[in-house]
Amino acid sequence: MKLLNFAIIKLCFCFIIGIIIAFFIPIDYTYSIIGTLFLIIKLTISYFLAKKKFTKSIWFGILSLTTMISIGILTSNLHNQKNFKNHYTTVIPIVEPDSLYPISFKIREALKPNKYYQKYVVDLLELKGQPVSGKLLLHIKIDSLKPLLQVDDILFSKTPIKPIQTPLNPNQFDYKSYLKKRYIYHQLILERKELYKIEHSSSSILGFANSIRNHISSKLSKQNFSNDELGVIKALFLGERTDISESLYENYKNAGAIHILAVSGLHVGIILIILNFILQPIERFKYGRQLKTILLIITLWLFAIVAGLSASVTRAVTMFSIVTIALNLKRPTNIYNTLAISIFVILLFKPMFLFDVGFQLSYAAVYAIVAIDPHLNKIWSPKHLITKKLWHTLTVTMSAQLGILPLSLYYFHQFPSLFFISNLIIIPLLGIILGFGILVILLTILNLLPPFIGETYSFVINRMNLFITWVAEHEHFIFKHISFNIYYLIMSYYLIIASFRLITKYNNSRLKTFLISIIVCQITILYTQAIKPKHQLVIFHSNKHSLIGNTNNNLTAISSEMDCITNTMTQTVKNYQVGNYINNTIKNSLKDFYLLNNKKLLVIDSLGAYNIKSFKPDYILLRQSPKINLKRLIDSIQPKYIIADGSNYKSYVEQWKIVCKNKKLPFHSTYEKGAFIINY
Repeated sequence: MKLLNFAIIKLCFCFIIGIIIAFFIPIDYTYSIIGTLFLIIKLTISYFLAKKKFTKSIWFGILSLTTMISIGILTSNLHNQKNFKNHYTTVIPIVEPDSLYPISFKIREALKPNKYYQKYVVDLLELKGQPVSGKLLLHIKIDSLKPLLQVDDILFSKTPIKPIQTPLNPNQFDYKSYLKKRYIYHQLILERKELYKIEHSSSSILGFANSIRNHISSKLSKQNFSNDELGVIKALFLGERTDISESLYENYKNAGAIHILAVSGLHVGIILIILNFILQPIERFKYGRQLKTILLIITLWLFAIVAGLSASVTRAVTMFSIVTIALNLKRPTNIYNTLAISIFVILLFKPMFLFDVGFQLSYAAVYAIVAIDPHLNKIWSPKHLITKKLWHTLTVTMSAQLGILPLSLYYFHQFPSLFFISNLIIIPLLGIILGFGILVILLTILNLLPPFIGETYSFVINRMNLFITWVAEHEHFIFKHISFNIYYLIMSYYLIIASFRLITKYNNSRLKTFLISIIVCQITILYTQAIKPKHQLVIFHSNKHSLIGNTNNNLTAISSEMDCITNTMTQTVKNYQVGNYINNTIKNSLKDFYLLNNKKLLVIDSLGAYNIKSFKPDYILLRQSPKINLKRLIDSIQPKYIIADGSNYKSYVEQWKIVCKNKKLPFHSTYEKGAFIINY
């Protein structure tokens, strides 16, 4: 099936291109409005002219696609909060990190806390006494004596607005870029005593949903569920994963079953099937089909509200709402068109969802299931019902995994090869688990839950957790730290599509496409090998320690204080390896001097010894806070660059920075600028 033969799919594709263009290339808000209006008017005129002539013109098609690209650009600009006149960046064009600003804000969303901070997304209300809009990330130091903040709480404080830090080491997760896609550009870091709560009576949908979740959570916590069981139940039905232990979450991830803990298309689809079965008798009445459709959509959106209207549940409910309408129209529909419409509707209201990993994985899985599963299902036709169901579950799982495999490797750099076992066992039972869980929650809310039902459900969740843990324990079947870049991602999908088309129908055209995909794969691999660093020294940022990586071809020598390699440092090195396709590492001790072809690096540690007469280094690395006179050092050695890593006291680094500024000498602090890289 040629997807691009469908007009809605071509238009949706162009709409997506427009969003991508607007994200990477800033286009003036006014120009995008004028350009889109001009194209729409021209398209309308062209449509009526073409209608009178009863002829189709290629120029009309090109104009339609160009207009849709322009609409995508405009949609992205309309949702970009920086284009709003009252956005806080217009009140304070350049935020000074050390300046105190009187600020009031409303809690919008509670995020998963870390060891030190509770984290929230907040909507700004006032800044310096002026009404403003915009979102900030709020960090509150954990205080066990203070209650947690709730959604819709309005608070006031006088505090600096701080920038969000960029990644300090190569190939580290870019949290700043992730938040930018949610229109969050700055953060607040506070203690509870610095916050003043403002009394108010208004409540938003998010606040209403949060109060419902809190009520359900308090009721469930009174039952005899263990912490892990309660955490999984809240993840399945309330979209809250904050109570799941790190070890259990990692087990689900390694078992290839992490999607079970995220309220997404899988859960909404199963709930839709259950509701469709329950409401089936309504179809017997006049207008029963229409009434059933309305009830299904209302129920799905009520579930979405209770689940917190997260990105995953919002897109899932939107998609299945459109699918529900399409299935109940009593007209022949095409699933590809339906999915394209759902993508268009979601991105029309939330264009940045396009860059959300969950959005990409969800639609990649759905499209793969629709395209591949029917063909896999034809390979074998079991006669027995149970065997047939298991086989269909396996084919669906295999199709979905094939669809998301390149994305999973690109974002997570690992592949749990036992995914089919965990999914083959759990997916067929998930409908029962969800249906049983809905009953348990309803009875719990009504204070009517019999102990034996609660204990039975506790047993089911416990056994599911134990099974996932058992699968995850087979670590030799989990392939981690797989190097996979954007070029491999594009190449992989091209290869999968070309291979699948050739397998389903052999002809010369498809064979040529497949052979071209093989050539593209070879070119991609050769290009990746060509651009990876051959000779590179990296001074990583590591708190309280020095960490240096010296790469020669496919081997990286890691140097640090002996026996001081921490888990964080190990992950830093792994990220560097994965991002640069380096397979081998060795441990080495830190040296006082590095000769890098024609470049020289001198390392000065806490001893402060630098009596060098035979050569003049190009770079000087200061580590472990040496007590030296930097002015005298610069005058005597005359280096080209001064570097201070994370093992130094910050007060020392600030002093060195001032000295280098006065000397007009380049200074690099890994605290501020991240890792320092020397290519040689």
